[in-house]
Amino acid sequence: MNVEFFYLILFIIAALYAAVGHGGASGYLALMSLYGVAPQEMKPTALVLNLFVSLIAFIQYYRGGHFKLQTFIPIALASIPLAFVGGMIHIDDNLYKRILGILLLFPVIRFFFFKSPDDSELKEPQIYISLFFGAVIGLLSGMIGIGGGILLSPILVLLKWTNQKQTATISAAFIFVNSVAALGGMFTKEIAFTSDMWLYIICAFAGGLVGAYLASKKLNQYGLKYILAVVLLMASYKLISSAI
Repeated sequence: MNVEFFYLILFIIAALYAAVGHGGASGYLALMSLYGVAPQEMKPTALVLNLFVSLIAFIQYYRGGHFKLQTFIPIALASIPLAFVGGMIHIDDNLYKRILGILLLFPVIRFFFFKSPDDSELKEPQIYISLFFGAVIGLLSGMIGIGGGILLSPILVLLKWTNQKQTATISAAFIFVNSVAALGGMFTKEIAFTSDMWLYIICAFAGGLVGAYLASKKLNQYGLKYILAVVLLMASYKLISSAI
């Protein structure tokens, strides 16, 4: 497949994810898998790209006053150490593709079937539930090489702890800290990045800026979410079928 097309898709993925408050690791992983990048390079590369895009998304939403620190802290405290541990765990390539393909279905279900609650419907988070989900998502995030936002967002919405913009802000911050922790775990062992890492970063960073701009202009996020959901559904099918 054409290399220039790869970078164009990478740019678009970063823009779409940043616009909805995500770092994009799941999308980068799916794209790299389709282009035959080695799994041992995919995970750390996706996490580094996550750092740039999730930080851009977080700053954009934070400026709008949508960050709920009291909701974020217990989830992050439970996830960070387990994301570090997960980063140290190696998974068989075919199993890795299956797990990633299944995880990609979470945001698809979230975008298609779960509507963000109104402010009047919001509930106070429960500490033990926050710690439990933070720990589980942190471990999975480190193992697979994602920031965990695609898993956290549906939970926040389903439990009615946050509205749409609060979910995006917390997810972006969660992705950033988990990505740092998972990379830390990977650095305890041998780690490899793709040779075109800087080109990846430039494309993702530029896409993240465009996505943040679109979000600031209040572009219809529902349309963006449906586009992203369809792309992820196709990637999920390709990953799972290729691992069978």
